[in-house]
Amino acid sequence: MTRKENRIDMTGLSGAVTGGAQGIGFAVAARLLRSGGRVALWDVDSARVEQSVAELSELGEVIAVPCDVTDWDSVQAAVQATDAAFGGTDFLVNSAGIAGPNVSVEDYDNDAFRQVLDINLMGTYFTNKAVVAGMKARGFGRIVNIASIAGKEGNPNASAYSASKAGVIGFTKSLGKELAGHDIAVNCVTPAAARTAIFDQMTQEHIDYMLSKIPRNRFLEVDEAAAMIAWMVSPDNSFTTGAVFDLSGGRATY
Repeated sequence: MTRKENRIDMTGLSGAVTGGAQGIGFAVAARLLRSGGRVALWDVDSARVEQSVAELSELGEVIAVPCDVTDWDSVQAAVQATDAAFGGTDFLVNSAGIAGPNVSVEDYDNDAFRQVLDINLMGTYFTNKAVVAGMKARGFGRIVNIASIAGKEGNPNASAYSASKAGVIGFTKSLGKELAGHDIAVNCVTPAAARTAIFDQMTQEHIDYMLSKIPRNRFLEVDEAAAMIAWMVSPDNSFTTGAVFDLSGGRATY
């Protein structure tokens, strides 16, 4: 699908995209680079992230930063590396996440449940926490956390994912209120499913279920997510904070 792309002005701004080696994170990084921003891709897959940097380098200044979002020390080191390269972290798009198994609660593996929460929710907490002090010091910041429509409505046989994304929504609202006295916006998006590598973690039955719930009768395209997120991390988004932006194709009921 071809669309005319509006330019979001990110000139002079730099920041990080977690899980930026692929999927929505990669699309967001590309959009921000085309808008004049400088981007650090934080990703645990070092080989994939280096490949992605090579692909994106023709669009602007982009670097690879190894980062495990479940490890506080690793996240702090990623912020330090980004600040050293760019002089500051003005924006954060937290896209790293996993789907986890598609099984009923009674059959869910306890360790697998905990892993989903560690990456999706604790990873959000760690990455957001790590950039706040610098944003306060510079008097500017924009944070976007990738939640999910599952965090609003709950998907059957995806209890860990649904719970973790509900947690991301609540956390975002809380932090947005904490930082409302600063020029720091903290918001999240709630995508319906996009056909990315995360589908590899799902059963076909679950994929079919998600599609059946989308009134637009198609999956989200990553460039559509990037278009919304690029505005959310730009200076133009100067008032809205602690909010949830719908990307569900009409599925959301609130």
